[in-house]
Amino acid sequence: MAVTVSLVALFGLVLFFLLRSNTLGYGSAFVAVMFGFYLASTGASEPVTELTAAIVDALGKI
Repeated sequence: MAVTVSLVALFGLVLFFLLRSNTLGYGSAFVAVMFGFYLASTGASEPVTELTAAIVDALGKI
């Protein structure tokens, strides 16, 4: 749960700055989609959450 809340805050902040600077591209689209998945908690967010948890776990073992 802590990872999800942290990622929502991180993606929200990045999305805010991307929109503020009028930077529109593949990177901002990715951030917006990830922010939407975590914020809305749809059925598709479970695989995204599991993937993110696996990445965070792998980074912790490095």
